[in-house]
Amino acid sequence: MLEAVVTHIRTHIRTLDASASPLDYYGAELRRLREAAGLTQGQLGDIIFCTGSLVGQIETARKVPTRDFSERADAALVTDGQLSRLVGLVLRSQLPSWFQAYAEMEARAAYISTFQAQLVYGLLQTEAYARSVLGVLTDDNLDTRVAARLERQRILGREDPPLLWVVLSEAVLHQEIGGRGVMRGQLARLLGFQESRWVNLQILPHEAGQHHGLDGSFTTLRFDDDPDLIYTEDFVQGHMTAHPEKVRESALRYAHLQASALSVEDSAALITRVMEERYGDRAATGGRDVA
Repeated sequence: MLEAVVTHIRTHIRTLDASASPLDYYGAELRRLREAAGLTQGQLGDIIFCTGSLVGQIETARKVPTRDFSERADAALVTDGQLSRLVGLVLRSQLPSWFQAYAEMEARAAYISTFQAQLVYGLLQTEAYARSVLGVLTDDNLDTRVAARLERQRILGREDPPLLWVVLSEAVLHQEIGGRGVMRGQLARLLGFQESRWVNLQILPHEAGQHHGLDGSFTTLRFDDDPDLIYTEDFVQGHMTAHPEKVRESALRYAHLQASALSVEDSAALITRVMEERYGDRAATGGRDVA
């Protein structure tokens, strides 16, 4: 009877094509490493505080691993960080197909400058803010999509992070995404970057009136040895170009936006004021929001 059950299980183990995708490759490597360690899925699950079923789902590419899972599995299987290195590729592959090329270029850039008219730039979003933004249309695979966005942010923690310069429309501060608590946490996160020499944040105030970003958000990626790239998005997908004329036009627009924006110090003061007046405890109990 036991032999029949084992045979049945073996015949239903999914055969992975490790070259099919980063997710399949990760699953195949996890299975190989686990079996080399002489552990069952359940035993590995017990060691890293999850179910054997979850281990099995990840091994068969039916579930996307998290970075936390990867780090715990690396420690249990003594892999010298192999799975933790792979999970970045896996999570990047879960980004929208049209966005993956940009994410790859973003990770290679030495300097990133961006103007954002509606939302906090993805590299600066909190998990709660990102979850609210990504969950607007559907909750499908929301955990994975949020994890993929947060994975992009790891470039800011590298030993050689890119220089990031962000100009946000003041409207971004007032657009309530996810509720007061989420916004308060997000604005606090923005203020936290004051201590970083690699991240600079300016706010383009309402008083600026008409400005050079009225056509919408855009981002410039600069590299040590490659041409600059300009990235924009429309309702459907994103667009990248290295056309010299477009790059030059974007640089001119960005220079004007920086000149019209508040200084880094005054921007921090405005963020603090909006955080307290619009999203603070007094605002929550004191009637109408302060715009």
